[in-house]
Order: sequence, then structure tokens, then C-alpha cells
Amino acid sequence: MESYLETTKNVYKAAAEQPDVGLCCTTTPIWQLPGLDIPKIMQEMNYGCGSTVNPRDLVNDPTILYVGVGGGMELLQFAYFSRKKGGVVGVDVVDEMLTASRENFKVAEAQNSWFNSDFVTLKQGDALDLPVEDNSIDVAAQNCLFNIFKKEELKKALQEMYRVLKPHGRLVLSDPICEQDMPQQLKDDERLRALCLSGALPLQEYIKMITDIGFGTVEVRAKRPYRILAPSAYDTQEQIYIESVEVCAIKDPMPDDGPCVFTGKTAIYFGQEEYFDDQKGHVLMPNQPLAVCDKTAGALGDLGKEDIYISESTYFYDGGGCC
Repeated sequence: MESYLETTKNVYKAAAEQPDVGLCCTTTPIWQLPGLDIPKIMQEMNYGCGSTVNPRDLVNDPTILYVGVGGGMELLQFAYFSRKKGGVVGVDVVDEMLTASRENFKVAEAQNSWFNSDFVTLKQGDALDLPVEDNSIDVAAQNCLFNIFKKEELKKALQEMYRVLKPHGRLVLSDPICEQDMPQQLKDDERLRALCLSGALPLQEYIKMITDIGFGTVEVRAKRPYRILAPSAYDTQEQIYIESVEVCAIKDPMPDDGPCVFTGKTAIYFGQEEYFDDQKGHVLMPNQPLAVCDKTAGALGDLGKEDIYISESTYFYDGGGCC
């Protein structure tokens, strides 16, 4: 095993045995849902950088896989939507984290009359070799785990998620990203990598790694400020700005002209005709904004029509798109 992965295991073993509230700082509020009471211990062990739980992904009685269980908070949230024996599968390489989650589920049972620990199956396993059958999962998720991996390991982890997902299944990810060049000395700092900081990739490189695996549709759902690595505290000559991103990758067939990547661009037709049809499946009604993938935005822009407005990326996509 790569030494940095062993360092990571030790960091999270310690965080399982003694909750470390300051280990990560999530950038989204805790989900508030009717009848859902998240135990304080789960919140203290919420070692993520965003959220991977979205109700629109969790329809039609899905089977859900979550890799890197933490204190079990997101597993509990997923179980809220599933509510069936074994409906949620949690995988973690750290035995102590699995033990902590099992104990936390007992607390959750006491606080939530609807919840049963049997709703969640916990498995010891590695993100690089998931103990899960091919094409068996509707929704897979990870929160601030893949950022730890170097590129070869990240590729393997994404391939494993792709393998276990059913056709049109969804992989929901939350990870730090960074548009600056991360100094090599920070990349090589094993503990800093384990803390999900120095492995941050630029967003477009992150997305390309996802689409190179075969995911035909990618949605960038949120991008938020996350951390500062300042020269006064880290071995860097310049201030490093890190953001967190929430992404959904869908196991759709790859289009002949490349993946559909939604980064929050919108097209608005404001001409005098009843509508505009690009003859490629996209119909724009007057002054009715249409979310478009970057590929469609580029094609519409290339038409040179002065009565079509294309917005810049907002890095917030909430469905209803062109594809």
C-alpha cells in the first residue's frame, strides 16, 4: 500500500476513536428533514467538505452505496429515504470507523422511531477494490474521500464506482478543488493530503477524470469557498485558495460528440420568432431560460445569433437541462 494511504488510515483511525470536530469543516448546513434527528456524535464526526445527499437522486426505492462512512451521518440521511433492510451499503477501510458507526446507529435508533440499524449494511473494504457486485447500485456517493488519492488511485476509485453502478446510476461526489498550482511540497505532505487539502485538483481536470472513466453526463451542483493555506501556517510561498465542489456523475452512454457537462450555464432566446430550434434537439422559447451543458452553450454561441444570450458558468446546476 502507498505510504500516504497508510497515513490516511491512521488519521481516520484516530478520528474514529476520539471524535475530532475540527478535522473537516463542511460548507453546507446539516439537512433538516421531518422526523430526522441526527445524533450529536454523528455531527461531531461529520468529516466531509459538503453534502452528497439530494432528495432528487433518492427516488424509486434506490439501493445506495456510501464509501468512507465517517460517523454514519450521511448513511442515516440516506436511510431516511430508503427505509429498507440493506438499502444502504457503507464501505470503509478503517475498522475503527465502522465500529464507531455501529455504535452511533444505536444512538440514532433511540432518537428516530423510524430508523433501524438493519437499514444499513456496513462492510470493511477499500475504495480501490469495492466489495460490491457489478451493476448493483442506483446511487453511489463519497464526501471528501477521493481528494485524498493521487491520480492513479483516483482513477481506480472512479472506475470502481462506475463498475458497481447500474446503467443511468448516479455517483454523487463532494471534494475540495483548487485552481492554483498546488506546491509539490504540499502535495507530498502525507498528513495534509489525508486531511483532504493538498490533493485538490482544478475543477476541469477533476471533471475530465470523471468523464474519461465513461460517465456521459456530469452536473456541477455547487461550488463554495472552503479553505486558505496561508504561508504563515503552511510550507507555501503564496496563499492557496481552496473551494469545495458538489458534483453528480451519471452513468449515461457517452454521446458521440463527448460528455454533457453542466456547469450552470443558461441560454435565453429573446428574438421575435415564436421559438428557436437549433435542429439538434434544443428548442428555446422566448425569454424562458434553459439550462444548457457547456457543449450546447458552445454550439449555440458559435451560431453568432445576436438574439440568444448565453450566461457564464454559475457552477450551480439544479436540473431541467438541455440533454
